[in-house]
Amino acid sequence: MSKIKIVTDSTMDMPQDVIDQLGVEVVPLSITINGETYLDRVELDPVDFIKNMSQTDELPKSSQPSTGAFLEVYDRLGEEGYEVLSIHMTGKMSGTVRSAESAAQMTKTKVTVFDSKFISKALSFQVREAAEMAKQEKSMEEILERLETVRNHTKLYIMVDTLENLVKGGRIGKGRAFIGSLLNIKPIASLEGAEYTPVTKARSYSQVVKFFTKQFTEDIKGKTVRGVGIAHAGANELAVKIKESIFELTGVQDVEIDYTGPTVITHAGPGAIALMYYYE
Repeated sequence: MSKIKIVTDSTMDMPQDVIDQLGVEVVPLSITINGETYLDRVELDPVDFIKNMSQTDELPKSSQPSTGAFLEVYDRLGEEGYEVLSIHMTGKMSGTVRSAESAAQMTKTKVTVFDSKFISKALSFQVREAAEMAKQEKSMEEILERLETVRNHTKLYIMVDTLENLVKGGRIGKGRAFIGSLLNIKPIASLEGAEYTPVTKARSYSQVVKFFTKQFTEDIKGKTVRGVGIAHAGANELAVKIKESIFELTGVQDVEIDYTGPTVITHAGPGAIALMYYYE
């Protein structure tokens, strides 16, 4: 039986040392800002990116990896004797899955492409489980079955701190954004069914903490928590408050906090924060 290698994309939020330890291959998306194009997470640091983004009138543009970029990785891994499981961000938000599928049809390597239907740390839950199972020499069928379960038991809630990027991206008009800013509205959405779905509006950070904690507590009632993560775009203080609130109410303390990457920051904007978890 050939060994299985996990491939993913740079919208996944996972510490680099864990990526190295699991032996996961990350194919980066690219970001164009001020006419210059960079590889996400390779040539762009999230902190510097937020600074640059605030100084430009145009919204940076993110692009999925090319079919050629995936093909290069698949060919190389095939030559190294691997079968590939390529797990990617939701196909409803990017053409990354389609690029991967095109490359999978062109390579001689045996490649299975899987749409995680999530992004960020919610994507990392599936990547981590798959990589650990691959190390245990589980079959592709066993891994895919597990991924279906993880995907079905994952929740993602995101708070957008500023409406500026939604305006730049043409998602809402300037008038609505102006009123929203006056009222200090912070939209909260879920990624239900792989789509951005508005859930509620908060008017303060304390309301954001309260909503996230309440939602988490309700969702995990009578269940076993398998992983919890918070990803943010320069909102570490708020992330810590949410983590502390979750611990106070539920006793769950193993909550990973990470900076999200430039691709997610482009769309969610500075100050955005997301709580993600999965359970059994």
